[in-house]
Amino acid sequence: MAISTVFLLVAFGLSSAKVEEENPGFWRSEAQKSLQSVLDRKLNSNIAKNILFFLGDGMGITTYTAARILKGQLQNQTGEETVMTMDTFPSVGLVKTYSVDFQIPDSAATATAYLCGVKTNLNTIGVSAAARNGVCKTQKGNEVTSILKWAKDAGKSVGIVTTTRVQHATPAATYAHSASRKWYSDADMPDAAKNEGCTDIAAQLLKNIDIDVIIGGGRKYMTPKGTKDPEYPRDFFSRGKRKDGRNLIDEWKIMKTGKVAHYVWNKTDFDAVNPETTDYLMALFEPGDLRFEAERDPSMDPSIVETTEKAIRILQKNPKGFFLLVEGGRIDQAHHAGRAYMALHETVAFDYAIAKGLELTKEHETLTIVMADHSHTVTFNGYPFRGQSILGKSPLWATDLMPYTTLMYGNGPGHKITNGKRPDISDVNTKTKDYIQLSAVPTESATHSGEDVAVLARGPMAHLFQGVQEQNYIAHAMAYAACVGADLRHCQGKTKTSVDHTGFTENANVAGRPCGSVALLSSLLSVLLALTILM
Repeated sequence: MAISTVFLLVAFGLSSAKVEEENPGFWRSEAQKSLQSVLDRKLNSNIAKNILFFLGDGMGITTYTAARILKGQLQNQTGEETVMTMDTFPSVGLVKTYSVDFQIPDSAATATAYLCGVKTNLNTIGVSAAARNGVCKTQKGNEVTSILKWAKDAGKSVGIVTTTRVQHATPAATYAHSASRKWYSDADMPDAAKNEGCTDIAAQLLKNIDIDVIIGGGRKYMTPKGTKDPEYPRDFFSRGKRKDGRNLIDEWKIMKTGKVAHYVWNKTDFDAVNPETTDYLMALFEPGDLRFEAERDPSMDPSIVETTEKAIRILQKNPKGFFLLVEGGRIDQAHHAGRAYMALHETVAFDYAIAKGLELTKEHETLTIVMADHSHTVTFNGYPFRGQSILGKSPLWATDLMPYTTLMYGNGPGHKITNGKRPDISDVNTKTKDYIQLSAVPTESATHSGEDVAVLARGPMAHLFQGVQEQNYIAHAMAYAACVGADLRHCQGKTKTSVDHTGFTENANVAGRPCGSVALLSSLLSVLLALTILM
């Protein structure tokens, strides 16, 4: 590139900067404020009454950064300096995402890791790595349970909220055990698997765990084959799929007889559900996955913010607390399609849902986690000017004298080479929801990528979520913080806590410290041991 062009670009970039940013004092002052904020932090060592787990499917670091910029630009800011709700979480770590058998995982293996605490093989759900993908007989005896079950067994209320179908990999790992993530209904299973006694994921949704709140899509996996969908009665592909003739929605209603339980499939009925009087809610808004946020009909389907709020208001009535998984599941699906616009808008909506979750809960008693399960091959490249649209083009052209977008994919459906040349996008609007970013390698669907993902935490024991950890560590750390599951050390000696006005413990009791008569007995034993040594 010519020197004059570089100077021109630098000059243009400086012109887009804010005036105060040219003053060194501005940056020093901002840094000092941030430093003091970190110095003022106090460890919150309380027991987590609630766990609010936000999972951004496919929300790798590049997606996170790009969505931050988009969120700011949607508010008429330059974007780079925008503070996402996620950005305010004080504890941050990295998570290694590989599965037992692959360097780069899928959402089933990752969900089993961070929800069940055990790494496993690709495409399997709620089973150990001793199970084999698609082989029913290897599933038996290798089932592993999730933190949602541990929380339910501890007396807490539990729920799942997703923008995908509720039988999809991430939510399914909370309740199902399946040698194949694709066994959504019995129609999706081979006869051999059914003959060997394996059960489809939709049926397990009712059978395995008494889940208080179930919100997402997936109606067609719940009803008999040919059942017309209430929203799309003329669409053949939206009709029920089950070959066994079971209507799982009706069965769920019967199972909840005597309780205040609501099944809804549209926003009008959803809005009418009173969380204060509701014990159980099943809300299935689409035959399959929910619509992308950018295409959602607000008169028919609630947003992820609204579904998160309804779930929390229902679950938080339990004095023992709750566990809630909220998945921004279509971030991943947009990336698979090479549609950065959709992926980023899904992430921004996800961040607003996190804000709603913080608004409705108390930090001194609620551990809130934000994490991705894996990343994607999307790249953030070129030298775009400060404040330039994140969905736009780099001002620096390539050696073929044509522009390229700031966001691109390593592989995917956007590979478009004709006669050895890529398309000229000079006159193409790359900021639309339907634009597919260029990719280096042609694949029908963009793959995942294998780099570490971020985990962010705030609330009780948030400091456990730091450093570089294996993905299965997450389930154990959440369980420890909330005293659910097998490791109850954190709640020993926690009958009282010294809490300041923020609700954070200043000098928290040491986990495992004996109390009362146990402490007296411990002291006596120590004296006897000392006397024995002296003798």
